[in-house]
Amino acid sequence: MRIATWNVNSLKARMDRVPEWLEYARPDVLCLQETKLSDAAFPYMAFQALGYEPAHHGEGQWNGVALLSRRGLDDVVTGFADGGGPDQGARIITARCGGTLVSSVYVPNGRSVGSDHYLYKLAWLRRLRAHLEALAAPSSPVAVCGDFNIAPDDRDVWDPAAFVGSTHVTAEERDALAELEDWGLVDAFRSLWGPAGLYTYWDYRAGDFHEHRGMRIDLLLVSRPLAARLRWALVDRNARKGKSPSDHAPVFIDLED
Repeated sequence: MRIATWNVNSLKARMDRVPEWLEYARPDVLCLQETKLSDAAFPYMAFQALGYEPAHHGEGQWNGVALLSRRGLDDVVTGFADGGGPDQGARIITARCGGTLVSSVYVPNGRSVGSDHYLYKLAWLRRLRAHLEALAAPSSPVAVCGDFNIAPDDRDVWDPAAFVGSTHVTAEERDALAELEDWGLVDAFRSLWGPAGLYTYWDYRAGDFHEHRGMRIDLLLVSRPLAARLRWALVDRNARKGKSPSDHAPVFIDLED
């Protein structure tokens, strides 16, 4: 079973790229973020024609998350299932795909340390843990995949000194991510690959991709029953190249069936 995540930074702008990637990478489940589409505008039929069952949670100009599955798509939940009321953005969608509970998440950016947006980000991560507690047990197969807007440690940024005082690397954000993992999740990619310099996001500006000034902020967090089945993980840098790429590369993991 192959599970992938990709922040496409506007699905409309990337509709030449995403079907092409699906054809050669053939994930069983793809989690998309930043579709920037309303539900009515989402290209359901295009993905169905490729053999995927789609579900989307969008609001139009901003945010937007989706799941594409060749393993079934049941019990779809848009937003949080923690009983706390609707979130202010379309940032999470969850479904059961072939017996695995999969969430596609787009964690708030946080903008600047200490701002209302930063506090919202920390609160959002707490709600994400409550969402999981409402839907699953750590002993069950669970995958939480997406753009977390957090570099888990200093290996995950090109130069830690360049990020001092910025979001994505603060102790509070990393502690919030660790608290989520304490529910029973494993950073799948990092469990297989330990070296620094393995990134998933490069800013469009200043030639950052070509200079390898990146961050690893797109994560696949899996419960331990899935972690025991991990066989491979890859950041597909080739999908960050070429004409009109997203600023993120897709990441996928392979699990033994």
